[in-house]
Amino acid sequence: MTTNLENYDYDLQSVQETRNLARQGKQAQAELAKFNCEQIDKIIRNMVKVAEENAVLLAKMAVEETGFGKVEDKIFKNRFASTELYEFIKPMQTIGVITDDKVKKTMEIAEPVGLLMGIVPSTNPTSTAIYKAIIAIKSRNGIVFSPHPSAVKCTLQAARLMNDAAVAAGAPPNIIGCISKPSMEATNELMKCNEIALIIATGGSAMVKAAYSAGKPALGVGPGNVPAYIEKSANIAKAVKNIMASKTFDNGTICASEQSVIVEECIREQVIEEFRRQGGYFMTPAETEQVAKKLFVRGSAMNAKMVGRSAEVIASSAGVAIPAGTKVLLGEQNGVGEGYPLSYEKLTTVLAFYTVQDWHQACDLCIALLNNGGVGHSLSIHTENPEMAIKFAEKPVFRILVNTASSQGGVGASTGLSPAFTLGCGTWGGSATSDNVTPLHLINIKRIAYGIKDFTASTNTVPLACSVQRSNPGDISDDQIMTVVNEVISLLRKKGDYQHG
Repeated sequence: MTTNLENYDYDLQSVQETRNLARQGKQAQAELAKFNCEQIDKIIRNMVKVAEENAVLLAKMAVEETGFGKVEDKIFKNRFASTELYEFIKPMQTIGVITDDKVKKTMEIAEPVGLLMGIVPSTNPTSTAIYKAIIAIKSRNGIVFSPHPSAVKCTLQAARLMNDAAVAAGAPPNIIGCISKPSMEATNELMKCNEIALIIATGGSAMVKAAYSAGKPALGVGPGNVPAYIEKSANIAKAVKNIMASKTFDNGTICASEQSVIVEECIREQVIEEFRRQGGYFMTPAETEQVAKKLFVRGSAMNAKMVGRSAEVIASSAGVAIPAGTKVLLGEQNGVGEGYPLSYEKLTTVLAFYTVQDWHQACDLCIALLNNGGVGHSLSIHTENPEMAIKFAEKPVFRILVNTASSQGGVGASTGLSPAFTLGCGTWGGSATSDNVTPLHLINIKRIAYGIKDFTASTNTVPLACSVQRSNPGDISDDQIMTVVNEVISLLRKKGDYQHG
């Protein structure tokens, strides 16, 4: 049993560790800022190599420590956050002259932001650390991680591996740091440290809001609550397959995973049958209520014990009997918000199920669901009608994912979007960016601009008092005209622009 004094000592140690990490990281980053493209690429290649070699180890550590997700899917995440990410960012110009416009005579030069703070969620504790470490180094920044307390061991190990790999390839020591004694005091201290130039926050809404309130630049992302609309022209079997693949991927821990399925009445029975065929279990109203009580605490707050769990674990916990092989639980809902618990974000293997009459109702329902905790993030639509995809592009989200698994599509694994584990929600979702965050978001750009136009402010304007306006030009007398002419000549003589003769 710990005493108040022991807790106090821990908090002091935690804060002091944070200050040390920030100072060391700032010093290391000042050195890294002098590195050239070849040096940086060499460092990143070694980080990717080490991440690949330890992908399995880190995945196992993450599942063992948090209980969230599946080892095989976390292995994929670790590799995606390293190898796939590297292939995408390799050609990015993040050092020195990045553009040179000979016509406009402008030049853009990339400069690092400085020392970053990376907030890491418990749902993706190692892949997020790998991803943020690599994009930080690519843009010549240092980074200090603040891990989630329930995932400190695996995040710390990922950060250490990335730092050791970077240093072995020539980076300054302590270029990548991680708090080993996490506490709210330490996180707040790191947010406000003078050494920190920018915060990259991935996590719960409260943590992201705190990052934006720290008084310095921040890139934060909010919850997803992604609706998935199966439009009547869709390939139903393929649509259900994509949704199932996405929702079962790491047991739904990616914020871009589907949270609700919306179908039209005319295809409702076909969709239900296809879900059942592929491992979906439709709960009765009573079973839905039982599961919802297990999923949420304090209203719509997700119960951490149910995050990233299999359908079998959730059903067993709620006392619901399900067929063997069930992969996803579905519960019908008739509204959004209070009283309809499955209309909120559920980072686990549970989906809300809605039926609408047509795409107009689907539009309204998607907007309501997004405004219920996912505005700005992502929306999924399955359709064979390109015009329908365009109609849904008007919804308040920045990722409209068409005919693909939403989890994999949102992070760029199955789409052409930038590979990322920090997905901006734009101003609609309270984020500073609507992009998938890349190294290009972590640089400052200075500009050199040559003069290309002669511009001299005109001072030949005749004073208002000298201007004579008449509705009929014939009403102006000769004397009035000569008065104006003499005043203009006087002005020109004062400027030296008039020579008599």
